[in-house]
Amino acid sequence: MSGIKKALITGISGQDGSYLAELLLSKGYEVWGILRRHSSPENQTSRLEDILSNPSLHLEYGDMTDMPSLIRVLNICSPDEIYNLAAQSHVRISFDQPSFTTNTDALGVLNLFEAARVVCPKARIYQACSSEMFGNEVDPDGYRRESTRMRPVSPYGCSKLYAYNLSRVYSESYNMFISNGILFNHESPRRGINFVTNKIVKGAIDIKNGKQKTLALGNLDATRDWGHAKDYVKAMWMMLQHDKPDDFVCSMGESHSVRDLCIKVFRKLGMSYHNHVIIDPKYYRPLELDTLKGDCTRLKEILGWRPEYTFDSMIEEMVEARL
Repeated sequence: MSGIKKALITGISGQDGSYLAELLLSKGYEVWGILRRHSSPENQTSRLEDILSNPSLHLEYGDMTDMPSLIRVLNICSPDEIYNLAAQSHVRISFDQPSFTTNTDALGVLNLFEAARVVCPKARIYQACSSEMFGNEVDPDGYRRESTRMRPVSPYGCSKLYAYNLSRVYSESYNMFISNGILFNHESPRRGINFVTNKIVKGAIDIKNGKQKTLALGNLDATRDWGHAKDYVKAMWMMLQHDKPDDFVCSMGESHSVRDLCIKVFRKLGMSYHNHVIIDPKYYRPLELDTLKGDCTRLKEILGWRPEYTFDSMIEEMVEARL
């Protein structure tokens, strides 16, 4: 590869895609992004407002379930790197929309890999995988790592596991450079408000401002390993700069419960969550994943990744941004 690098980001309008686009532009990349067409186009690029005027950013319509559209975009941009971040990414909703989730997160990845194999087989590909692939399997020390058994407990996790295994098949069968990032939960002010972190932040602020009195949540005792999306997109980029394709867990190595999150957010606003949070069974999953904690030793030792945010500073930023 020589000259200006070109990168294609599927799902560029999402939380991770927007942060990754900013990172790559700051590194001198020419960035191409695939957008799914919505009937309200003004909502499609709200997370990209700060970079829309950048002449090195190019946006094209496409869809993971429509292989011709992927081939079209790949032919236009001839990318050196492809970051596949497009997905139906809400675990709970994957139970309500299992077919759509599978078509997008599993078969859509097949479409992308096959299109890349035909159009740009030398492009380096990052595949966004998920800690949800592990399900409730865990190593004796309480951590999940690259070698931990994977047994997902949601349609979303199953779809991501299919894509994870498919990446290895394409990498080994066709000598393609495909790396899997097994990312644990990562949040930011750009997180959708139907995800529990920003749902709690928005709900608490609305309660503080008198717009609502209660906040309905599901399992408060579920624990997650939460990091910041800005830190995690750096890991994505580092994986494609490595000398060979590989799989890496990206995590903070510590877990916090939804209850912990409520305590911190409400306390920051001078309130107690006990007075406002109610439990609604509809927010429980049919099959719960109770706890998540990842070991990212390989990512740190091999690629030198280090997060800049802590759990507390991430929550602080999310609250301040919404205030």
